[in-house]
Amino acid sequence: MKIAIIGAGKWGQALYHAYSQNNEVVIYSRTPKEIENFVTLDEALSYEYIIMAIPAQAVRGWMEENFEDRGQKLLVAAKGIETSTGAFLNEVYGLFVSDNRLAFISGPSFATEVQKSLPTALKISSTNMELAQTFVDALPSFIKGYVHNDVVGAEVAGAYKNVIAIAGGVCDGLELGNNARAALISRGLVEMTRFGEHFGAKAETFLSLGGAGDLFLTASSQLSRNYRVGLGLAKGKSLDRILEELGEVAEGIPTTKALFNVAKKESIYLPIADEVYKMLNGKEPMVSVKDLLNG
Repeated sequence: MKIAIIGAGKWGQALYHAYSQNNEVVIYSRTPKEIENFVTLDEALSYEYIIMAIPAQAVRGWMEENFEDRGQKLLVAAKGIETSTGAFLNEVYGLFVSDNRLAFISGPSFATEVQKSLPTALKISSTNMELAQTFVDALPSFIKGYVHNDVVGAEVAGAYKNVIAIAGGVCDGLELGNNARAALISRGLVEMTRFGEHFGAKAETFLSLGGAGDLFLTASSQLSRNYRVGLGLAKGKSLDRILEELGEVAEGIPTTKALFNVAKKESIYLPIADEVYKMLNGKEPMVSVKDLLNG
């Protein structure tokens, strides 16, 4: 396949490494990078298959300003919910590209390990199963790929796990123990499933790679940016300082705000996400823990 990747952050570069094993791949980002096969935006948009590795909150603006519809088929690599509208990424991309030309990649996959070609399993979801299979077939031998048709479930799980990962970092930062972390992640899975089902997602999706698999990984490892946000909160650091030290996008922060707003509007019970939102806005982490235990 001939594939263009738009977005050269860590995950974009990891997917570039993976898909370059068996395919002709180019990459573009707004900031020029010293990467082999780095091309102009116009050249990237000329490819039939494009992987979009743009941060979730930047998607709408980027598509409005830069995208030209030439019949491309897109694989969306970002995870998040648009803070300003509460829209899922399939809804945002759907304003520019028809559903049958959209696919979404998810699953437990730290970029640093993908770039080392370590064994990984990923799921590609789409309403167009042929398109999903096409992207799966192009994966390298060290990645096991699966196809799925529950786009909403994949979207919710991929976004929500980042919020629970912040809570996981807080839990470990406060040294609450293994029992507490296991309980937190388990209840986080229940919470994200409740949220997803409200919007028509399938419950079984949340027990898959893109649900439980990605959640367990992200909520318990310092390789996760969102987990490190939680560690910082537990140490009493300000959000500004945490982000300065992180030096990268932590999608769980804006996603938490989006979940808080959507839950309020739709009357969905999301106790963990609610406490994460409050901690991001200055609430003492130990007070949040007590409120969760007594809620």
